[in-house]
Amino acid sequence: MIPLLLASASPRRKAILEGLGYEFKVHHVDCEEVCIADDPIATVLYNAKRKARALREVYKEAFIIAADTVVSFRGRIYGKPSSKEEARAWLTSFSGQTQTVYTAVAFVDPKAKHSEVFVEASSLRFKNYGVDTVDDYLYRVKPYDRAGAYDINAHGEILIASHTGSYSNIMGLPKKLVFAWLRSHGVHRKMQG
Repeated sequence: MIPLLLASASPRRKAILEGLGYEFKVHHVDCEEVCIADDPIATVLYNAKRKARALREVYKEAFIIAADTVVSFRGRIYGKPSSKEEARAWLTSFSGQTQTVYTAVAFVDPKAKHSEVFVEASSLRFKNYGVDTVDDYLYRVKPYDRAGAYDINAHGEILIASHTGSYSNIMGLPKKLVFAWLRSHGVHRKMQG
């Protein structure tokens, strides 16, 4: 059986792929992520393709999934915060606002020459809240390794009023897209015992 590799250290992406029933190995890819100013789609496409290419150079006979997620808000791209202070400032500015979350997923079929890359977008509307709510959220979740400094799946109800589009996309891996690609390329889920 051809192995399936996830080019990500994200516990959320790992949990999403596990939830789909696939057997895979996690391989963190040490690629410096770039931010292409004013272009969240180009940013996630570039980073996801780069991660997939780096892993493919090492594992030529594997199916590979690589992803990158950013938040776009008021014309600015938000990746992971560099500090608690930056996370606090970001979350405070999101109060009562709407933003878009973009995730690019790069898929590698070992029989194909090039990776296939798709982008999914979801939007979020934040509740109106103050700095005390932000501090409570940061204390509970410590979301410093997440795009936009929040995790919809970890006490997201504190900050988030609603969302449109894929929930798992906001978490970092759009599961319907992933499942459809893997199934169409003959990657089988593990047997349920």
